[in-house]
Amino acid sequence: MTQQLEHETAADPRAADSGANATQVFRNKQGQATSVDPQRVDEVATAALEALWGVIREKQVTYAEYDALKSWLISVGEDGEWPLFLDVWIEHEIEQVANAARPGSKGTIEGPYYVPGAPELAAEATLPMRDDEVGRPFLFQGQVRSVDGTPLAGATVDIWHADDAGYYAQFAPGIPEWNLRGRITTDAEGRFKIHTIQPAPYQIPTDGSCGKLIAAADWHAWRPAHLHLKVSAPGHELVTTQLYFDGGQYLDTDIASAVKPELVLQPTPRADGAEGEEVTYDFELAPAQA
Repeated sequence: MTQQLEHETAADPRAADSGANATQVFRNKQGQATSVDPQRVDEVATAALEALWGVIREKQVTYAEYDALKSWLISVGEDGEWPLFLDVWIEHEIEQVANAARPGSKGTIEGPYYVPGAPELAAEATLPMRDDEVGRPFLFQGQVRSVDGTPLAGATVDIWHADDAGYYAQFAPGIPEWNLRGRITTDAEGRFKIHTIQPAPYQIPTDGSCGKLIAAADWHAWRPAHLHLKVSAPGHELVTTQLYFDGGQYLDTDIASAVKPELVLQPTPRADGAEGEEVTYDFELAPAQA
Protein backbone atom coordinates (compact mmCIF):
# COMPACT_ATOMS: atom_id res chain seq x y z
CA MET A 1 0.00 0.00 0.00
CA THR A 2 3.01 2.28 -0.28
CA GLN A 3 2.92 2.67 -4.04
CA GLN A 4 2.11 6.20 -5.33
CA LEU A 5 1.16 6.60 -8.97
CA GLU A 6 -0.66 9.47 -10.64
CA HIS A 7 -2.43 11.25 -7.79
CA GLU A 8 -1.24 12.20 -4.33
CA THR A 9 -2.97 11.77 -1.01
CA ALA A 10 -3.00 14.59 1.54
CA ALA A 11 -0.11 13.04 3.44
CA ASP A 12 2.07 9.98 3.14
CA PRO A 13 0.47 6.88 4.68
CA ARG A 14 2.47 5.25 7.45
CA ALA A 15 2.63 1.60 8.42
CA ALA A 16 1.88 2.49 12.04
CA ASP A 17 -1.34 4.31 11.05
CA SER A 18 -2.46 1.50 8.76
CA GLY A 19 -1.57 -1.07 11.40
CA ALA A 20 -3.51 0.78 14.08
CA ASN A 21 -6.59 0.92 11.85
CA ALA A 22 -6.34 -2.78 11.00
CA THR A 23 -5.95 -3.65 14.68
CA GLN A 24 -9.01 -1.61 15.65
CA VAL A 25 -11.14 -3.16 12.90
CA PHE A 26 -10.13 -6.62 14.11
CA ARG A 27 -10.89 -5.76 17.74
CA ASN A 28 -14.36 -4.60 16.74
CA LYS A 29 -14.88 -7.90 14.90
CA GLN A 30 -13.36 -9.95 17.73
CA GLY A 31 -15.89 -8.54 20.19
CA GLN A 32 -18.43 -10.88 18.58
CA ALA A 33 -16.18 -13.96 18.59
CA THR A 34 -16.71 -16.98 20.82
CA SER A 35 -14.08 -18.49 23.11
CA VAL A 36 -11.95 -21.45 22.00
CA ASP A 37 -12.14 -24.82 23.76
CA PRO A 38 -9.10 -25.23 26.10
CA GLN A 39 -8.42 -28.74 24.80
CA ARG A 40 -8.23 -27.32 21.26
CA VAL A 41 -5.90 -24.54 22.44
CA ASP A 42 -3.63 -27.15 24.04
CA GLU A 43 -3.65 -29.29 20.91
CA VAL A 44 -2.88 -26.52 18.41
CA ALA A 45 -0.49 -24.49 20.59
CA THR A 46 1.54 -27.58 21.49
CA ALA A 47 1.81 -28.62 17.84
CA ALA A 48 2.85 -25.08 16.82
CA LEU A 49 5.52 -24.90 19.51
CA GLU A 50 6.85 -28.34 18.61
CA ALA A 51 7.08 -27.27 14.95
CA LEU A 52 9.00 -24.13 15.99
CA TRP A 53 11.34 -26.14 18.20
CA GLY A 54 12.01 -28.37 15.20
CA VAL A 55 12.97 -25.34 13.09
CA ILE A 56 15.32 -24.11 15.83
CA ARG A 57 17.08 -27.48 15.95
CA GLU A 58 17.19 -27.94 12.17
CA LYS A 59 18.51 -24.43 11.47
CA GLN A 60 20.70 -24.24 14.60
CA VAL A 61 19.28 -20.86 15.60
CA THR A 62 21.76 -18.76 17.61
CA TYR A 63 21.16 -16.52 20.62
CA ALA A 64 21.87 -13.47 18.46
CA GLU A 65 19.13 -14.57 16.06
CA TYR A 66 16.82 -15.34 18.98
CA ASP A 67 17.32 -11.83 20.40
CA ALA A 68 16.68 -10.34 16.96
CA LEU A 69 13.41 -12.29 16.84
CA LYS A 70 12.32 -11.02 20.26
CA SER A 71 13.09 -7.44 19.26
CA TRP A 72 11.14 -7.86 16.04
CA LEU A 73 8.11 -9.43 17.76
CA ILE A 74 7.99 -6.51 20.19
CA SER A 75 8.07 -4.02 17.31
CA VAL A 76 5.27 -5.86 15.46
CA GLY A 77 3.02 -5.23 18.46
CA GLU A 78 4.15 -1.62 18.85
CA ASP A 79 3.44 -0.97 15.16
CA GLY A 80 0.03 -2.64 15.37
CA GLU A 81 1.04 -4.94 12.52
CA TRP A 82 -0.08 -8.31 13.86
CA PRO A 83 -3.21 -8.28 11.62
CA LEU A 84 -1.03 -7.45 8.62
CA PHE A 85 1.56 -10.13 9.41
CA LEU A 86 -1.01 -12.86 10.03
CA ASP A 87 -3.18 -11.96 7.04
CA VAL A 88 -0.24 -11.81 4.63
CA TRP A 89 1.72 -14.90 5.70
CA ILE A 90 -0.70 -17.16 7.59
CA GLU A 91 -4.31 -16.61 6.51
CA HIS A 92 -4.03 -18.31 3.11
CA GLU A 93 -3.47 -21.67 4.82
CA ILE A 94 -6.32 -21.10 7.29
CA GLU A 95 -8.63 -20.32 4.36
CA GLN A 96 -7.58 -23.44 2.45
CA VAL A 97 -8.34 -25.67 5.44
CA ALA A 98 -11.60 -23.93 6.32
CA ASN A 99 -13.07 -24.14 2.81
CA ALA A 100 -11.54 -27.37 1.47
CA ALA A 101 -14.86 -29.23 1.35
CA ARG A 102 -17.20 -26.33 0.53
CA PRO A 103 -18.88 -26.49 -2.90
CA GLY A 104 -19.48 -23.42 -5.01
CA SER A 105 -17.30 -20.42 -5.78
CA LYS A 106 -13.68 -20.38 -4.68
CA GLY A 107 -12.72 -18.23 -1.73
CA THR A 108 -9.43 -16.76 -0.62
CA ILE A 109 -8.14 -14.51 2.15
CA GLU A 110 -10.03 -11.52 3.51
CA GLY A 111 -6.90 -9.51 4.29
CA PRO A 112 -6.58 -6.71 6.87
CA TYR A 113 -8.46 -3.94 5.02
CA TYR A 114 -12.11 -4.97 5.24
CA VAL A 115 -14.40 -2.52 7.02
CA PRO A 116 -18.05 -3.50 7.70
CA GLY A 117 -20.90 -1.08 7.15
CA ALA A 118 -20.15 0.18 3.63
CA PRO A 119 -22.95 2.10 1.85
CA GLU A 120 -25.85 -0.02 0.60
CA LEU A 121 -26.33 0.24 -3.16
CA ALA A 122 -28.79 -0.95 -5.80
CA ALA A 123 -28.25 -3.90 -8.15
CA GLU A 124 -26.65 -1.54 -10.68
CA ALA A 125 -24.50 1.05 -8.99
CA THR A 126 -21.32 3.09 -9.14
CA LEU A 127 -19.05 2.68 -6.14
CA PRO A 128 -18.47 5.87 -4.13
CA MET A 129 -15.44 7.64 -5.55
CA ARG A 130 -13.87 11.07 -5.84
CA ASP A 131 -15.00 13.39 -8.64
CA ASP A 132 -11.47 13.28 -10.03
CA GLU A 133 -10.85 9.59 -9.31
CA VAL A 134 -7.88 8.40 -11.35
CA GLY A 135 -8.11 5.02 -13.05
CA ARG A 136 -9.42 3.06 -16.00
CA PRO A 137 -13.22 2.61 -15.85
CA PHE A 138 -14.26 -0.95 -15.10
CA LEU A 139 -17.65 -2.69 -15.16
CA PHE A 140 -17.90 -5.76 -12.94
CA GLN A 141 -21.12 -7.69 -13.44
CA GLY A 142 -22.57 -11.11 -12.87
CA GLN A 143 -25.15 -13.24 -11.10
CA VAL A 144 -25.34 -14.80 -7.65
CA ARG A 145 -26.82 -18.32 -7.65
CA SER A 146 -27.17 -21.25 -5.30
CA VAL A 147 -25.05 -24.26 -6.26
CA ASP A 148 -28.19 -25.88 -7.73
CA GLY A 149 -28.47 -22.97 -10.19
CA THR A 150 -31.28 -21.06 -8.44
CA PRO A 151 -30.79 -17.27 -8.82
CA LEU A 152 -30.50 -15.56 -5.43
CA ALA A 153 -32.49 -12.35 -5.38
CA GLY A 154 -31.51 -9.93 -2.62
CA ALA A 155 -28.02 -11.38 -2.22
CA THR A 156 -25.31 -9.01 -0.98
CA VAL A 157 -22.13 -8.34 -2.93
CA ASP A 158 -19.86 -6.49 -0.49
CA ILE A 159 -16.95 -5.10 -2.52
CA TRP A 160 -13.88 -3.05 -1.65
CA HIS A 161 -10.58 -2.41 -3.40
CA ALA A 162 -7.56 -0.15 -3.60
CA ASP A 163 -7.45 2.91 -5.83
CA ASP A 164 -5.21 3.53 -8.85
CA ALA A 165 -2.33 4.42 -6.51
CA GLY A 166 -2.71 1.28 -4.40
CA TYR A 167 -4.36 2.91 -1.37
CA TYR A 168 -7.44 1.82 0.60
CA ALA A 169 -9.98 4.21 2.08
CA GLN A 170 -9.76 4.30 5.90
CA PHE A 171 -6.16 3.04 5.79
CA ALA A 172 -4.47 5.99 4.08
CA PRO A 173 -4.93 9.73 4.68
CA GLY A 174 -6.81 12.07 2.39
CA ILE A 175 -9.26 9.51 0.96
CA PRO A 176 -13.03 9.79 1.58
CA GLU A 177 -14.27 7.29 4.15
CA TRP A 178 -16.12 4.86 1.84
CA ASN A 179 -14.14 5.45 -1.34
CA LEU A 180 -14.39 2.37 -3.60
CA ARG A 181 -16.41 0.45 -1.00
CA GLY A 182 -20.03 -0.61 -1.23
CA ARG A 183 -22.65 -3.32 -0.60
CA ILE A 184 -24.69 -4.14 -3.69
CA THR A 185 -28.04 -5.96 -3.45
CA THR A 186 -28.82 -8.24 -6.38
CA ASP A 187 -32.02 -7.89 -8.41
CA ALA A 188 -34.88 -10.38 -8.81
CA GLU A 189 -32.68 -12.59 -11.01
CA GLY A 190 -29.68 -12.39 -8.69
CA ARG A 191 -27.82 -10.05 -11.04
CA PHE A 192 -25.56 -7.09 -10.29
CA LYS A 193 -23.60 -4.42 -12.19
CA ILE A 194 -20.86 -2.51 -10.43
CA HIS A 195 -19.21 0.51 -12.05
CA THR A 196 -15.79 1.27 -10.61
CA ILE A 197 -12.14 1.65 -11.68
CA GLN A 198 -9.45 -0.99 -12.02
CA PRO A 199 -7.25 -1.10 -8.91
CA ALA A 200 -3.47 -1.11 -9.05
CA PRO A 201 -0.92 -3.58 -7.69
CA TYR A 202 0.51 -2.35 -4.41
CA GLN A 203 3.14 -3.04 -1.82
CA ILE A 204 2.10 -3.94 1.68
CA PRO A 205 3.39 -1.27 4.14
CA THR A 206 7.17 -1.53 4.28
CA ASP A 207 8.15 1.18 6.76
CA GLY A 208 7.13 -0.92 9.78
CA SER A 209 8.00 -4.30 11.24
CA CYS A 210 6.66 -6.35 8.33
CA GLY A 211 8.81 -4.28 6.02
CA LYS A 212 11.85 -5.09 8.18
CA LEU A 213 11.16 -8.80 7.77
CA ILE A 214 10.77 -8.39 4.00
CA ALA A 215 14.05 -6.49 3.74
CA ALA A 216 15.93 -8.92 5.98
CA ALA A 217 14.74 -11.91 3.94
CA ASP A 218 15.22 -10.09 0.58
CA TRP A 219 11.60 -10.72 -0.43
CA HIS A 220 9.42 -8.43 -2.51
CA ALA A 221 6.40 -6.76 -0.89
CA TRP A 222 3.93 -6.70 -3.79
CA ARG A 223 0.36 -7.88 -4.19
CA PRO A 224 -1.26 -8.15 -7.64
CA ALA A 225 -4.17 -5.85 -8.45
CA HIS A 226 -7.41 -7.32 -7.09
CA LEU A 227 -11.01 -6.80 -6.07
CA HIS A 228 -12.11 -7.92 -2.59
CA LEU A 229 -15.59 -9.41 -2.19
CA LYS A 230 -17.85 -10.93 0.42
CA VAL A 231 -20.89 -12.50 -1.23
CA SER A 232 -23.79 -13.69 0.91
CA ALA A 233 -27.48 -14.60 0.81
CA PRO A 234 -29.99 -15.83 3.39
CA GLY A 235 -29.75 -19.57 3.93
CA HIS A 236 -26.35 -19.80 2.24
CA GLU A 237 -22.70 -19.75 3.27
CA LEU A 238 -20.84 -16.50 2.80
CA VAL A 239 -17.93 -16.54 0.34
CA THR A 240 -14.96 -14.24 0.96
CA THR A 241 -12.72 -13.93 -2.07
CA GLN A 242 -10.43 -11.80 -4.21
CA LEU A 243 -10.48 -11.51 -8.00
CA TYR A 244 -7.35 -10.76 -10.00
CA PHE A 245 -6.61 -9.59 -13.55
CA ASP A 246 -5.18 -11.82 -16.27
CA GLY A 247 -1.73 -10.64 -17.32
CA GLY A 248 -1.28 -8.53 -14.20
CA GLN A 249 2.00 -8.27 -12.36
CA TYR A 250 2.78 -10.49 -9.35
CA LEU A 251 0.10 -13.12 -10.05
CA ASP A 252 2.71 -15.84 -9.67
CA THR A 253 4.62 -14.21 -6.79
CA ASP A 254 1.89 -12.68 -4.63
CA ILE A 255 3.43 -12.03 -1.21
CA ALA A 256 0.16 -13.17 0.40
CA SER A 257 0.00 -16.43 -1.61
CA ALA A 258 -3.71 -15.81 -2.21
CA VAL A 259 -4.05 -16.18 -6.01
CA LYS A 260 -5.93 -19.19 -7.40
CA PRO A 261 -6.51 -19.92 -11.12
CA GLU A 262 -10.30 -19.78 -10.68
CA LEU A 263 -10.03 -16.21 -9.37
CA VAL A 264 -8.26 -14.64 -12.37
CA LEU A 265 -10.52 -12.42 -14.48
CA GLN A 266 -10.17 -11.85 -18.22
CA PRO A 267 -11.60 -8.39 -18.89
CA THR A 268 -12.58 -7.29 -22.41
CA PRO A 269 -13.34 -3.85 -23.92
CA ARG A 270 -16.77 -2.54 -22.99
CA ALA A 271 -19.46 -4.11 -25.21
CA ASP A 272 -21.35 -0.80 -25.38
CA GLY A 273 -18.31 1.08 -26.67
CA ALA A 274 -17.84 3.06 -23.46
CA GLU A 275 -14.36 3.74 -22.14
CA GLY A 276 -12.73 1.02 -20.12
CA GLU A 277 -13.19 -2.72 -19.73
CA GLU A 278 -15.80 -5.12 -18.38
CA VAL A 279 -16.02 -8.65 -17.09
CA THR A 280 -18.84 -11.03 -16.12
CA TYR A 281 -18.19 -13.25 -13.12
CA ASP A 282 -20.87 -15.33 -11.40
CA PHE A 283 -20.92 -16.58 -7.82
CA GLU A 284 -22.36 -19.90 -6.61
CA LEU A 285 -23.13 -20.17 -2.90
CA ALA A 286 -23.47 -23.37 -0.94
CA PRO A 287 -26.53 -23.87 1.30
CA ALA A 288 -25.81 -23.12 4.96
CA GLN A 289 -25.04 -26.11 7.12
CA ALA A 290 -27.82 -27.08 9.52
